[in-house]
Amino acid sequence: MSLGSGLAKGLAVTFRTMTRRAVTQQYPETQPLLPPRSRGVIALFEENCTVCMLCARECPDWCIYIDSHKETVPPAAPGGRERSRNVLDRFAIDFALCMYCGICIEVCPFDALFWSPEFEYAETDIHELTHERDRLRAWMWTVPEPPPLDPAAEEPKEIAAATKAAEREGS
Repeated sequence: MSLGSGLAKGLAVTFRTMTRRAVTQQYPETQPLLPPRSRGVIALFEENCTVCMLCARECPDWCIYIDSHKETVPPAAPGGRERSRNVLDRFAIDFALCMYCGICIEVCPFDALFWSPEFEYAETDIHELTHERDRLRAWMWTVPEPPPLDPAAEEPKEIAAATKAAEREGS
């Protein structure tokens, strides 16, 4: 390959790019088409959080802050024993430190964390990039619905077990 052929190929790419018509989208009015697995901000579904702290332990950036306390729950039936449970006091993610790896979402056993395709959360002050639980909860409305199950797929074991239990109680 000669030196001139590389130059000719480079000029051909430049010429093709210069003659291609530009497509301009007016951003706020026309939202970009994002891929289904795009990563924007992390949303918190607080009702599912059991304060197991797996997300904070597995985070390589140490950007998740969780505070909790234990509460004693009275017995459900007379003669039962009291139970203790963790109550979430603070759940915050520092997006200035986060590298958007998704490990926290993957390790959450109770589906409390989700990817939201929302990416318009820029701040002018780096200290405001620490989102507390009320702000993380507000991102939940932007999380898309999961894709529907394949009708030909096998029924999940959990649903089959729940259906069996309901049939036993009903009969």
